[in-house]
Amino acid sequence: MFVVGIDVGGTFTDVTAVDGASGRVVVTKVPSQPNNEAAAVLAGLDALGIDGRGVRRLVHGTTVGTNAILERRGARVALITTAGFRDLIEIGRTKRNIPALFVPTFVRPKPFVERALRFEVDERMLHDGAVLTPLHGGSVDRVIDSLPRAAPEALAVCLLHAYANSAHERAVGERFRERFPEVPVSLSSDVVPEYREFERFSTTVLNAYLQPLMDRYLAGLEKKLFEAGYAYGVLTIGSSGGMMTVETARRLPIRTTVSGPAGGVSQGCFTAARAGITDFITYDMGGTSTDVCLVRDGRPLTTTDNLIAAFPVKVAQIDIRTVGAGGGSIASLDIDGALQVGPRSAGAQPGPAAYGLGGVEPTVTDANIVLGRMSTERPLGGALRIHADLARNAVAALAARLRLDRTRLAEGIIDIAVARMTASIREISIQQGHDPRDFTLIAFGGAGPMHAIPVAEELGIPRVLVPRHPGNFSALGLLVSDVKHDDVRTRVGRLHERVPALEAAFAEMSAAAARRLDADGFDERSRRTERSLDLRYAGQAFELSVPLPPGALDAPAIIADFNARHLATYGHADPDGDVEVVNARMSTYGVVDKPDPSQWSAGGGTVDDARIATRDVWFAGRAAPTPVYERDRLPGLARVDGPAIVEEFGATTVVFPAWRARLAGAGHLVLERGA
Repeated sequence: MFVVGIDVGGTFTDVTAVDGASGRVVVTKVPSQPNNEAAAVLAGLDALGIDGRGVRRLVHGTTVGTNAILERRGARVALITTAGFRDLIEIGRTKRNIPALFVPTFVRPKPFVERALRFEVDERMLHDGAVLTPLHGGSVDRVIDSLPRAAPEALAVCLLHAYANSAHERAVGERFRERFPEVPVSLSSDVVPEYREFERFSTTVLNAYLQPLMDRYLAGLEKKLFEAGYAYGVLTIGSSGGMMTVETARRLPIRTTVSGPAGGVSQGCFTAARAGITDFITYDMGGTSTDVCLVRDGRPLTTTDNLIAAFPVKVAQIDIRTVGAGGGSIASLDIDGALQVGPRSAGAQPGPAAYGLGGVEPTVTDANIVLGRMSTERPLGGALRIHADLARNAVAALAARLRLDRTRLAEGIIDIAVARMTASIREISIQQGHDPRDFTLIAFGGAGPMHAIPVAEELGIPRVLVPRHPGNFSALGLLVSDVKHDDVRTRVGRLHERVPALEAAFAEMSAAAARRLDADGFDERSRRTERSLDLRYAGQAFELSVPLPPGALDAPAIIADFNARHLATYGHADPDGDVEVVNARMSTYGVVDKPDPSQWSAGGGTVDDARIATRDVWFAGRAAPTPVYERDRLPGLARVDGPAIVEEFGATTVVFPAWRARLAGAGHLVLERGA
């Protein structure tokens, strides 16, 4: 029986399967099919020759939700809120978000609920959960009676301070469900049970916006898989790195917004732990975008302060930064004639010019072909033929407009893409008090290993690890993730004074988590828990998350840890300052069996036996005869001096001059500066 991981990307759908009996790993790539993602999933299984009846567990990562928000093709949402607050989602915090802060032509995006679909009810809760104004049943009935004319496809209920007392929200939700049982309802107390009204309202609206779409998508995927013989439910990776059941994903689709990239981080943690690496940066460059994440002491950084399409999304997620720089990123001239790369992408259709599917604008992929860094003989993803002449023509056409040599422009395209990617890594490292020179870069994705060395050089990173199966790494990571439930309670106050309330909140969350994991089928031996507190100095507006050890809360120890983290993050601390707690957080896991991939077996023979070709490759304006190696044929502990190319299914590693590649014991390719 196989366990299968499927990462539905913007350009390719990656499929990875591990045979539970032998540990054999099989991988493939198929072109993604926008708006018909299930067809690509089935095509991937067919390409591997796997019958649905032979699959024990199927986990998939998807960007369906994110794309729907960015393209504004979600549901028609109605909003019910407290009297006087219908315009909160439009007013926001009356500030521009970066990068709009520096754009003089900035226009605030329209909220996802038009004003005519925002309704008010008479009620008011206080911040401590006390009722100031009881819920007026007549105002609820008036709203319910007017909703048929609005014809909403989903409803968001966002009442003031519902995180402290959800009674009014639940009453409104129950009344609505009685009248419109077929319309999904999102309660802010379920989606984001914590304070900050604008962020809570925004996240709940977006959750409602996605519910009908994700429901159709997941139902359609399950239906087609069942028809193909698959007899189990489909699991989805969540933004915080854990798996979600279909029921949870349908109820809380907003928690899937960085679903696919989270799988890559999970597999990075799994791989690094086995390689003895604790501090690293994951670098996942695909066809459409690049995702980066910093992991310290084996734990990825997490955040609840996220933005999608300039709107807050306040759910726990791995702190993954995404930039529109991938293999399909289009090179073009901006309004003043300067060269730019991305964020516009050729995607899967028509794709880069080299795909021969109708693309005519030059992309990062086309630039690499011009520079000789990509094979034109090996089909991409095992099936897509590369047309070198089309890539050269596309780059040459833009080069003529700039009066540049074709290869010089190709190098410029790569340089700009690298600059954009390194800027994202600086955001999660230097800007948060971490020195990238202390980290290993784990490079994966179809294009990550190709650009890893120039990225590392820009940041002073001394070592790059290219894992096994880099082109399908995120899909493989879906198989090592556990089922995860995140919960939060707001308990604002001085930490010393709030310890009893925090202990009670953790007990409440633990009981709720136990019920969820019971329903998911996990016994006591298959569970683990992580707790944390969001802390700040009195007078601050934002918090730092501090993980907690097991056992009773030790306020002095927690404060000491907070001071140390504040110093590392911001460069200063106030050991004598009052420390406030804002939120108590708990993540509970249902631990699943991890597939044990078969042990790596080195190729026989010598390094020369693995050499399959020699071709001219351009580096720093000069062409150099460069050996090309087949990765699977390299012998154990092999060393290769740059310049060199190492090819395999789904990815190409470029070893630049002055760098060296060696095979580590587990089959990972380690890139380091030469002696």
